[in-house]
Amino acid sequence: MATFLYKLGRLAFRRRHFVALIWVALLTLAGVGAASAPVAGSSSFSIPGTEAQKAFDLLEDRFPGMSADGATARVVFEAPAGEKMADKDNKETVRKAVEELRTGSEVTSVADPFKSHAVSEDGSIAYASVNYEVSGMELTDASKEALQDAAQEARDAGLTVEVGGDALQATPETGSTEIVGIAIAAVVLVITFGSLIAAGLPLLTALIGVGIGVSTITALASALDLGSTTSTLAMMIGLAVGIDYALFIVSRYRAELAEGREREEAAGRAVGTAGSAVVFAGLTVVIALVGLSVVNIPMLTKMGVAAAGTVAIAVLIALTMIPALLGYAGRKVQPAGSKSRFLGGGRAARKAGRPNMGTRWASFVVRRPLAVLMLGVIGLGAAAVPAASLELGLPDDGSQPTSTTQRRAYDLLSDGFGPGFNGPLMVVVDAKDSDAPKAAFAEVTDEIKDLDGVVSVSPAQPNKAGDTAMITVVPESKPSSVKTEDLVHSIRDAGDGIRADTDSTVLVTGSTAMNIDFSQKLNDALVPYLALVVGLAFLLLIVVFRSILVPLKAALGFLLSVMAALGAVVAVFQWGWLSGLIGVEETGPIMSMMPIFMVGVVFGLAMDYEVFLVTRMREAYVHGEKPGQAIVTGFKHGARVVSAAAVIMIAVFAGFIGSSESMIKMIGFGLAIAVFFDAFVVRMAIVPAVLALLGRKAWWLPRWLDRALPNVDVEGEGLRAHDERSKGLGGDEDGDRDRELARA
Repeated sequence: MATFLYKLGRLAFRRRHFVALIWVALLTLAGVGAASAPVAGSSSFSIPGTEAQKAFDLLEDRFPGMSADGATARVVFEAPAGEKMADKDNKETVRKAVEELRTGSEVTSVADPFKSHAVSEDGSIAYASVNYEVSGMELTDASKEALQDAAQEARDAGLTVEVGGDALQATPETGSTEIVGIAIAAVVLVITFGSLIAAGLPLLTALIGVGIGVSTITALASALDLGSTTSTLAMMIGLAVGIDYALFIVSRYRAELAEGREREEAAGRAVGTAGSAVVFAGLTVVIALVGLSVVNIPMLTKMGVAAAGTVAIAVLIALTMIPALLGYAGRKVQPAGSKSRFLGGGRAARKAGRPNMGTRWASFVVRRPLAVLMLGVIGLGAAAVPAASLELGLPDDGSQPTSTTQRRAYDLLSDGFGPGFNGPLMVVVDAKDSDAPKAAFAEVTDEIKDLDGVVSVSPAQPNKAGDTAMITVVPESKPSSVKTEDLVHSIRDAGDGIRADTDSTVLVTGSTAMNIDFSQKLNDALVPYLALVVGLAFLLLIVVFRSILVPLKAALGFLLSVMAALGAVVAVFQWGWLSGLIGVEETGPIMSMMPIFMVGVVFGLAMDYEVFLVTRMREAYVHGEKPGQAIVTGFKHGARVVSAAAVIMIAVFAGFIGSSESMIKMIGFGLAIAVFFDAFVVRMAIVPAVLALLGRKAWWLPRWLDRALPNVDVEGEGLRAHDERSKGLGGDEDGDRDRELARA
């Protein structure tokens, strides 16, 4: 591996014009494809194998033309204090609004509140339901403006009017903090390298990689049914790993230059050594992201595969474009006067023999491994305590900021019709095999009315064939409550008995039931997913480190960091601790996909730092150093660069906390805090402490397994053999040729 990458790095350095042209051409091609691609709508949401999805599919089949996946809007009217909606002027205002809403070109139906009995018991609140033939993301601006104009005219007439539903759904915005995150990354790179040129290379290549990845996703979004969240997450992860991978190769290149090697040779060695770590670190991230497909939720699979593709691009760019750009940069990547204090100083510092901070810290940990280990484990354990109170759910209009019209409409409906009105359950009765469909419909309706937690049950609405009916059930409690979930299970349990009596099938669907099934499916898939991803990565790390205990320690450390990160997410987004600092206006259940998504992404990123840091230790150990000294050597060369990479990744992820989309905000915070815990507590404290306690046992591998495993040579041992062969074959002549090529 190291020898192949060494040759690739030198080739990219020599043929830099050709390499740069290829990547620029790919970026241009992807950009043109994105610009010319049709605008993609919202990604379809389906949960194969769940009852809610089966019911939805049945509705599509038995009620053709109902546009079950079309956008909906609830225009909610509230009369002024002391007045009723039935008052003449207020009623006329609503009538005019309804007529105006019906004129929309994409509107399929509008329900007059006075004809559909959509007026609250006290007469102060009413709502008009508007259905569209296309989804919320596909609605034209003209339709959205017509909806808002109708609401505004009713406001001008004296009513309080708010609009709920997904008709006004907008593409989430990441906010200015994303730019701040990139700016922080740039500052850290400048401090790390002491050179604007060296700092600019990782940023430039990361932006090119993300540009290619996100543009490709945009170009394929319509054909592959990719939602807007897919590109946002790919951008988030692609930026972070793209900067980090380039950072490690550039820093290794500078170290090789400092050893006196010529530029082309330094580029080859940087790619051969640090590039090997980049390849395996990238593989762990790709495994974790692609592994999301085992959950069998198309939306999650697409998100994972798209992000994995962006990571793969980041790896390829780091291995090829970075050495090409180093060829253009010359020796300008070195700091002015060799005063890169963040990297522990230049030659002056080394001549003086002053140990850098990484060396001093590693020496302390080697002397006090048990105390450091206990402190790190106890600290992460304390942070993980809130995770025991984790409540899962999916965000609805009730979780939006109070400044939005959707949230205000949600609150008005709760006040006028009860909290459960915002999450009605759709019960579908399939009586195709029943001898008496009408009797089956009546029995289901009566059975549901007798259940606890039910406010109202609508009469059964059969289809034209009379073999299937829809029944709307309004719960007492809000959509995200445990009581509503219990009611869904109660209806399904009652349906089992009804099926035995009438040969009809009872299915529960609707957004609330879909959310419940979605959360349950994610919970069921978490353990198999964790076993698959950790198992594959464990095998990969055994190959990389030639050890059993080092990969085991890496996996256990990851579990500590991810549990601590989940605890922090619960404390902020569910309990409300310090929520105002990051703009969390409403607390509530944690998004259902958060645990499994964090497990996947954080595991991949955690292994990045494990590979980058421990390969340096492994390299020193293989080259003859004692286990304790190898730990110190690994930290001497890698700790501060890993710290810089972690700060950059934290800054990039934290930049997405400013998103208007609650899911992106939560994921940004969760990944940022997880990287902090993993990089600075697990990898910088717990890992060296455990390795110090294990000593030589840390690198133990059964002989039979050692013979069976392929030798990937991450340590660069093959490069030493290559040097010896070069010297034996006239290395001086080769060196002269290399120097001539480098100067060219």
